[in-house]
Amino acid sequence: MKNLYINTRFFFTLIGVGVLYVLAFFFPALMWAAHMVLLLCFLAVMVDYLLLFNQKNALQAQRILPEKLSNGDENFVKIDIKNNYSFKITTKIIDEIPFQFQKRDFLIEKHIHSGTNTFFQYALEPKERGEYHFGSLNVYASSPLGLVSKRFSFQKDAILPSYPSFIHLRKYELMALQSEFMLGGIKKVRKLGHTMEFEQIKDYVPGDDIRTINWKATSKANRLMVNQFQDEKSQRIFILIDKGRTMKMPFNGLSLLDYSINAAMALSHIILRKGDRAGMMTFSKKAENKIAADNKSGQLKKISEALYNIKTDFFESDFNRLYQDVKYSLNQRSLILLFTNFETLDGLNRQLKYLRGIAKNHLLVVVFFKNAELQTLSNKNPENMQEIYDEIVAEKFEFEKKLIIQELRKYGIYTVYTLPENLNIDVINKYLEIKARGIL
Repeated sequence: MKNLYINTRFFFTLIGVGVLYVLAFFFPALMWAAHMVLLLCFLAVMVDYLLLFNQKNALQAQRILPEKLSNGDENFVKIDIKNNYSFKITTKIIDEIPFQFQKRDFLIEKHIHSGTNTFFQYALEPKERGEYHFGSLNVYASSPLGLVSKRFSFQKDAILPSYPSFIHLRKYELMALQSEFMLGGIKKVRKLGHTMEFEQIKDYVPGDDIRTINWKATSKANRLMVNQFQDEKSQRIFILIDKGRTMKMPFNGLSLLDYSINAAMALSHIILRKGDRAGMMTFSKKAENKIAADNKSGQLKKISEALYNIKTDFFESDFNRLYQDVKYSLNQRSLILLFTNFETLDGLNRQLKYLRGIAKNHLLVVVFFKNAELQTLSNKNPENMQEIYDEIVAEKFEFEKKLIIQELRKYGIYTVYTLPENLNIDVINKYLEIKARGIL
């Protein structure tokens, strides 16, 4: 009897019987009618019970989960239900989704004809990495009478890991393989020259750089021939991720650390597809999760596994220790993308000597974030004195960010200053721009 549930239709029927008994108090002739309706009600419940419980394997259901969840993206969970009853049923589906989603009103209703299947899906958007535990898939089936329901439970205690964002890797790859990489359809990165890695000699076509004409080959072939170059490959690209307290700041449910991890995953995929070597390291009080730069087939999986369980802490990040680790770990000139966040110029000045030390031997790009909330304050028309003060403070912080960029540029340190939601594209765009300029 633990799978028997009484529907609201049964209680409404009892209310109707109760009203009939109240009327019978004033009109005694209705008493027998009230008795008959009450008897019919209980008979209908018995018939409904037998219809639902007198058949084995009357309903089959399956929850189809992806292999893993992509953090910060929509992940679709599929449900397949088959009705083996000889009549049409009404179902209420309650899937016990992981507690991290805090979704307490999950309910899907479906009508399923006899002998047919219904197939549907719903989306989950995880906001943190780690393990997600699913409970039972509960299906409550009702007959056309609709007085009681039978509960069916399937697939109890499924566990699904949530990894850094990987769903859109193919999209970024297609963007990166284009000859021109577009940012939101607005910003275009054009090649300013070529690298010195020779590929082949080919016939000149209008538009080729005349500086690449090969005069010896031209004299032999008696027609214009040019040298064709390609982007240098096997260059070392190293990703450093700050996991100190400044990266705990949340935007749209994800912390700055999670945005950085997702961007690192997307960037690593593009780096490997371009034939370069991708490596990574995280740091706070000390350097951790070190992955040596390489371009072997399993490198992206190594990076994904290293990023899986990274958490922020509440320490002030030690850039002195980072400088020492970079100095002794990276012996060859590399492109280093440092994901961190500086809110004030004073905060940058405390770490600037270490950043300058890294930039002496490597090409350093510091990636930090725009505050979307401050932009909202500075872009709206103030209506009272408090809003005027808020706008002034927001503009002051934004101006200080621009001073940070200028201070870094003064020492030859490149920057990516972007909104968290645009981080993936902006970082990939900067990498491709550096490749196109041939400055590594």
